[in-house]
Amino acid sequence: MAFVKILLAVFWAAVFLALLLFAIKNAEPVTLHFYFDQSWDAPLVFVVLLGFAAGAAFGVIACVPPLLRQRREIVGLREQLKLRPTDASLPAPPSPATVPDLPTLP
Repeated sequence: MAFVKILLAVFWAAVFLALLLFAIKNAEPVTLHFYFDQSWDAPLVFVVLLGFAAGAAFGVIACVPPLLRQRREIVGLREQLKLRPTDASLPAPPSPATVPDLPTLP
């Protein structure tokens, strides 16, 4: 388990180093032009980071409606399960299948 933690730490250190080198090599200012003759000067790495953050935010926002819909459905199903009659005339649920014991090696 310790080996996996070390390997993971080395991986994240390599990712951090690659991003740091990318930021250092791309520090030149770029100009973003908007409508009505508006412009914005910023370092390239900042513009790329801002674009990544905006994409991640839009992705999270796109996931919210399905998650809320699923939660409402789960709450409704739990309420239906609570209101379900517990009548003795209903058939009993099937018993779970049993798994045979595996032989052990001597």
